[in-house]
Amino acid sequence: MNTFGLKVIASDRVFYDGRCEKLIIPAPDGGKEILANHESMVIAVSVGDAKMKLPDKPDWVDVAVGAGFAEVVNNRVILLVDTAERPSEIDARRAQEARERAEEQLRQKQSIQEYYHTQASLARAMNRLKVESSGKRWNI
Repeated sequence: MNTFGLKVIASDRVFYDGRCEKLIIPAPDGGKEILANHESMVIAVSVGDAKMKLPDKPDWVDVAVGAGFAEVVNNRVILLVDTAERPSEIDARRAQEARERAEEQLRQKQSIQEYYHTQASLARAMNRLKVESSGKRWNI
């Protein structure tokens, strides 16, 4: 199968740098699938579950990603996101506590800015819990 170069860069590290067969990224208007020789474009990435189909892995690889951008040019994809985490890196207890904290803050009166920050925190916590509960453990 045809592959393309993929580099996933989080704010704290290079998460992945290698070949990929398929990539599905969460976007504001739905998931976007990228294949080899995809048309050049820039895509906004939403907080969500990205999926990678790597050449040497039989199953899809789940990645919890934060907001960012993806650039597709010349059969290469650069995914630049706030965070990128493997399911095995997610602390479910901590994510659940963050979710509860954010839900409590949403019940209280807040400024518009605080409200949007709280919504973003809640989205990140819920995404971490979703990806962690998928139960997929893998090494790349």
